[in-house]
Amino acid sequence: MNTNWWKALDMKYPIIQAPMAGSTTPEFVAACLDAGILGSLGAGYMTAEATRAAIREIRSFSDKPFNVNLFVPERPERNESVIGEAHRALAPYREELGLPEEMPSLSDSEFSRQVDVMIDEGVEVVSFTFGLPDEQTVRKLKDAGALLIGTATTPEEAMEAERCGMDAVVLQGKEAGGHRGAFIGADRFLTLRELLAEVRLTVPVIAAGGIHDAETVREALNAGASAVQVGTALLVSEESGANALHKEAILNAAKGETVITKAFSGKNARGLNNRFIEEMADAAIAPYPIQNDLTKPIRSAAGKQGKAGLLSLWSGESGWKAKRGKVSEIVRRLIGEEE
Repeated sequence: MNTNWWKALDMKYPIIQAPMAGSTTPEFVAACLDAGILGSLGAGYMTAEATRAAIREIRSFSDKPFNVNLFVPERPERNESVIGEAHRALAPYREELGLPEEMPSLSDSEFSRQVDVMIDEGVEVVSFTFGLPDEQTVRKLKDAGALLIGTATTPEEAMEAERCGMDAVVLQGKEAGGHRGAFIGADRFLTLRELLAEVRLTVPVIAAGGIHDAETVREALNAGASAVQVGTALLVSEESGANALHKEAILNAAKGETVITKAFSGKNARGLNNRFIEEMADAAIAPYPIQNDLTKPIRSAAGKQGKAGLLSLWSGESGWKAKRGKVSEIVRRLIGEEE
């Protein structure tokens, strides 16, 4: 696959909308496709049938190829003592929000069923986060004609992604907002610049983390990336499905306000520092994805009750530079055609 692979996907520009699970509504994905970039459905938390429905809805808006992102499942031991302690640590927030004390149901990954949906629906691009699919899954998706994209945070992960059959690899710098895609060893928090300098693959690489304007797009492409992946800058768009409180928090943020936290999900993620993160700094936290299940009712209620201090306000380090606008307007800024 050559460095201009993206043109075969009917993309006008080498820009991918980051698959931000929970915020990538079909309307948002379609708006990105219309703007000439690759739209991505973040299906990590969705059931297989909800994934299918979203795919079909996107196709009702656009006939262009798009990406569906899946979370490679992690199944930690369900230690009842650890889970109970983490649940009790969240009691003050449940009381504040008027939520019941009962333990919420814990989710089970529908990854394998989602893969079948990708094949059934003929999805053109499938990307993976939190690890890599097994050999059988790779073969099934490739036999169905899908282009596969892995996510890596280190040179070792990038090489493993290429080895297992990924057609392209996203290099996720520490600057990126949201969850870290690390899956080999301890997270090293390498910058995008370090990754682009150290990673040498035969498949195309996609730069992610800190991409927010035409200059950062050019820098990444000049450093060897064949495309860039943009998250926070597009998250604040009018069409984005992110909570309005989340968008406003990013738009009103100042430089240096993001932190890495496990408080919301049990996995390292970058977001704007807030009350919940600070108060949970020394609290018991269950492993991912159990902690995510435990905090889901809290985050949902906080969004409805207007309490941004209890929301996961994912944002990249450069999120404070984000500007309002429609997706099409933000894309023009990214390509240097700002009006």
